[in-house]
This record gives sequence, C-alpha cells and structure tokens, in this order.
Amino acid sequence: MFSMLKDVRAGRVLIIGVAASAALTGLVWLLGQRLQGIALLPDQGASWYYWKLPEPTVWTRVSAWLCYAAHQIAFWWLIHRAQTRVRRYTSGLHRLNVTALAVNTGFVVLHLLQTQLFYDGLAQDVSIFSSQGSVILLLVAVLLMENRRRGLFLGRPAPIKQEIVAFARRYHGYLFSWAAVYTFWYHPMESTTGHLIGFMYMFLLLLQGSLFLTRAHTNRWWTLALELAVAAHGTLVAVMNSGPDGMWPMFLFGFLGVFIVTQMHGLGLGRGTRWALAVAYAAGALVVYGLRGDLAGASAVVRIPAIEYLLVGVLAVLLWLGLRAARLGRPREATRLEQ
Repeated sequence: MFSMLKDVRAGRVLIIGVAASAALTGLVWLLGQRLQGIALLPDQGASWYYWKLPEPTVWTRVSAWLCYAAHQIAFWWLIHRAQTRVRRYTSGLHRLNVTALAVNTGFVVLHLLQTQLFYDGLAQDVSIFSSQGSVILLLVAVLLMENRRRGLFLGRPAPIKQEIVAFARRYHGYLFSWAAVYTFWYHPMESTTGHLIGFMYMFLLLLQGSLFLTRAHTNRWWTLALELAVAAHGTLVAVMNSGPDGMWPMFLFGFLGVFIVTQMHGLGLGRGTRWALAVAYAAGALVVYGLRGDLAGASAVVRIPAIEYLLVGVLAVLLWLGLRAARLGRPREATRLEQ
C-alpha cells in the first residue's frame, strides 16, 4: 500500500487534503445540528467562552483532556520520528506522512464523537485567551522563521541572529503542532459559522503539519494562504459578533497590513506589483473608514501589525536567552560528569 502512496506527489495530496478538510467541516455542521438542544449559560463578556456546559462532570473533563493528550503526544512522536529517521525533503510522501494523515483524521473523527457524547472541550478549564494566544504565537514564529528569506519590514530582515532562526526552523513543528492540536481540542465541534470557519482552519493546519519533510510543506503560496486565512477568520468572526458596524476593519486591514509590510515580499513579485498592492490596501482602508465616517479610526489598523512585530522581538530574545543558557550550562554539566 505504501509503495503506491510514496510515489504520489505531496502537492496532489495537498489538494485532496483541502477538499477533505472542507468535507469534514461539512460533517461538523451536519452533526452539530444535534447539539441545538444543549442549554448553555448566558454570555458574560469578552473573556467568557460561551460554548461549555453549565455543570461539567468528571467524564466531560476527562474525555477532552485525555483525547487532547493522546493527540498531542502522537503528533509530537511523529515529528520526532521524522527528524531523527527521515531528515530529508522529497516531492512524494514518506511513510510517516501517511501515518500522520491517518492519525490526524482519526482524532478528528474522535473529537466529533467526543463532542456528541460529552460536548465539552478544554475550554471548561482554561482561558479563552490561551486558545487565541496559541494561534498568534504560531503566526509570530512564522514571521521570525521567514525573516532571512523575505525580511520583516519591506523586504529588509530584522537583526535576528542566524542561530535563533535556525533553532526556530528546526523545532517549530513541536510548537505549531501544540498550537493546532490545543486549539482544535479547546472547542466543542459546534455548528456556528465561527466554529465552522475555525475548524476548517484547524484542519488545514493539521494537514500542513502532516506533510512535514515534503516540498508541499514549504510551498510559499500554500504557507502564505495559511497565514492569510487568519485575516478571513478574524474578520468574519468580528462581523458575526459585533455586526457590520463593529471592529472588523481593524482585523481585516490589520492582518492585511502584515501582508503588505512583510508577507508579499517573499513571493518574488515585481516592484510595480508590490506598489499596486500597497496602494490598493491603503485606498481600501481609507474607503472603508471613510464610509463609516471615522477616518481617524483608521489608525486602529496598525495595532495588529505592531503587536505581531513586537512579539517577534520578544520571541527572538527569549530564544536567544534559552540558547545562551543552554550553552553556558554545558561546561558545568560536563564538569559534574567528569567528577
């Protein structure tokens, strides 16, 4: 069976995987109709996660945490196995890619079943900001990892040491899989539009993680699509939560601002094309805020880029401190072993 699969181009599997992700999202919607009768507590503000049982039980908690732990450990083991046994990129699938695709599909089905039986996800026990923060951390890590290739500000790289970028590139799979798997199990598989958009995004991230050490995994258009998907998700959720007069332009033009300043410079676009995209972005922001009668409010579009770039610096410093501590710790450890 594998001898047939290994010759299949990972790019073809990627296309099939996107279609399968859409099909799984449709299944979440279909089964979610059975959850309409579950009584939930009234919304209590921005820090309150609405979709959790008023009276959780031991089994609702244990089912979510055990399934999450099993999924997380399995994914981390696959990444470790790939780094220590495979260690080379190919255009086809490795055996571990096939295993990873099967494992992630199995846990998606398990989460569907767990939601139908016990409903609660991890949200019952941890803050909503932990779920949002995990995805932000993933996006920030991508900016750091791609600093040398596409730069951070208008094609110019930030002064981040190569050893920091190399460390992030080598071990990012563990962080990214945690962000995807943790967020995936944070939510019950509800059928609201916001949940469906979010689960579609999670399925795509799990697909990306399953294609480690293949050319498809590093395809710059595919990885850009994953980065930009958060703009669509954030904007649509903001519209659904606060209506057309809400803060959705901040999310749309905030994330697109990162595209203009950083992400588009890794696509090999000509100067004219980049200028055209930048002008279209600025004009779009002015038109939207102008129609709302709030041109001064357009300054809000810098918030998301500013936060992301600040966090890139924070992450780089933390990684540098960790690498320095590890380097300083080696001689002392060697001395103790010799004694």
